[in-house]
Amino acid sequence: MLKPTYPYYLANEAVFANTDLEVTDKYSGEIATRVAMADAKAIDAGIAAAVAATEPMRRFAPYQRQAVLEHCVRRFRERYDELAMALCIEAGKPIKDARGEVTRLIDTFKVAAEEAVRINGETINLEISARAAGYRGFTRRVPIGPCSFISPFNFPLNLAAHKVAPGIAAGCPFVLKPASRTPIGALIIGEILAETDLPKGAFSILPAHRDGADLFTTDDRLKLLSFTGSPAVGWDLKAKAGKKKVVLELGGNAACIVDSDQRERLDLVVERLIFGAFYQSGQSCIGVQRILVQKDFYNELRDAFVAASRKLVAGDPKDEKTFVGPMIDEKEAARLDGWIQEAIKAGATLLCGGHRRGTMLEATVLENVDPRQKLSCMEAFGPVVTLQPYTDFDEAIRIVNDSEFGLQAGVFTNDINKAMQAWDELDVGGVLIGDIPSFRVDNMPPRPRRHPLRDRGHDRTAPAGDQGSLSHPVGRTAADPRGWETASSLSRKPPVGRFIGLRARLRPRRAIASRNCNPRVTGSSSVVPSLQRLAVTRCGGSRLRGCCDARHVSKCIRPPDRPMRRDLGLRRRCTFAVGPRGDT
Repeated sequence: MLKPTYPYYLANEAVFANTDLEVTDKYSGEIATRVAMADAKAIDAGIAAAVAATEPMRRFAPYQRQAVLEHCVRRFRERYDELAMALCIEAGKPIKDARGEVTRLIDTFKVAAEEAVRINGETINLEISARAAGYRGFTRRVPIGPCSFISPFNFPLNLAAHKVAPGIAAGCPFVLKPASRTPIGALIIGEILAETDLPKGAFSILPAHRDGADLFTTDDRLKLLSFTGSPAVGWDLKAKAGKKKVVLELGGNAACIVDSDQRERLDLVVERLIFGAFYQSGQSCIGVQRILVQKDFYNELRDAFVAASRKLVAGDPKDEKTFVGPMIDEKEAARLDGWIQEAIKAGATLLCGGHRRGTMLEATVLENVDPRQKLSCMEAFGPVVTLQPYTDFDEAIRIVNDSEFGLQAGVFTNDINKAMQAWDELDVGGVLIGDIPSFRVDNMPPRPRRHPLRDRGHDRTAPAGDQGSLSHPVGRTAADPRGWETASSLSRKPPVGRFIGLRARLRPRRAIASRNCNPRVTGSSSVVPSLQRLAVTRCGGSRLRGCCDARHVSKCIRPPDRPMRRDLGLRRRCTFAVGPRGDT
């Protein structure tokens, strides 16, 4: 169970300033615990402490950062049940889903610990003309500086972890504002971080109401703002952030296409769709919201899916049998209930569910939903899904792309040509072949942005999704003449298992991966994109025959910035081409 009260953490230390923030059990509605609330003075002090810790954190060696993160991994494992129950209570997350998120928290810190000692540079060829003969450059990554992190309610542990763990690995001090409805997970992370020897001021975890938290966004001492939440709030924060780098992880209304060749594995497809639509009450940015089924297969899949939806157990998230728990609060449940009723009045057919009691909304399935209805074109963020038939695959692609959102999409097909068409034409950040768009593993490449004005945002933070496992990438990795940095090609054999394809803008790392395979792996592995966002690149150079000495620097050139790194927000400092004494 939860403690009676929790402090906030200011400059690495627990502060029991007050008990102003009430945290409720999302199922019962009762007050579960009370938390210290940070005011503007405390937030300002946290930012000042992070600024003062910038240089000590920069000097904090990679192996020391790794030791901190490994300590966190050990302590998370020791407190596994406590963390899971905290999620169950404060977020209303069914206990099985809560355990899955704790596992992902551990994975995220483990990956960050491994990457903390792999923050490498690169060499740059400067011999682009005769005047640069004998010159070479090299780069290194350095911390971007004090960061501001704002995490959401739906994954209180893992989405905070995707900010905090890379921040520590990169050597960046930070202030974190957890969601005021679900602050306990982040505060337990703070309690464990306080056991380490991080430099004074390296972290502050400060619950605060949105109205009083402007400093997290507007303070010019902060060099990066990372926000995960709704599009309306995210774009508003970006407008107020000033000159600092801003990375946003916003909303989605993910679609999943089901081809008629899936008839032989109907049960598996339905099982995955049920999970994607209703796990943790549908409160995921990559949860399945729209299901498109080839018309010859539509009736069969619809009947099986509706039957499976009616069998889902809803109720107390502490019960091991519960699949659908409460939504985060009654206001959100009432909003979504209203969207459902609006769609029905506009001609939609309710196939199952549709009833609400307080924060509990039944698993709801509808068909014949007008695409202009909120339930279809906006982010539902709850346990509701729409079904729709399509005639041909081109039509399905058009329907998926007709959205203001574009995080990820799933495609169930055995046809390699359709899989590659989806890969080429779906206007989303991640294309998953043979699985739901909700699948994620925390070392997977991120969904990169392709259209910065779409409401998914422009972050490279990995989304929270399925707690399943992923095998190594399948296929061979090779250079692509069209300019892709890496590309993976499938064999001619139709896909088996589940393949994942992640698309990127400009110079992406394309990856196609599979479960239940034993592939050979070649080429470069994926990086921790969040960690790269928090690093800047410092460049230096030397003449082949001379040493690098500041007194010898005579020219300063800026090499062409790499598009992928520009998207990641890495700041490239100039490369010095160092020649002999007296060069001009």
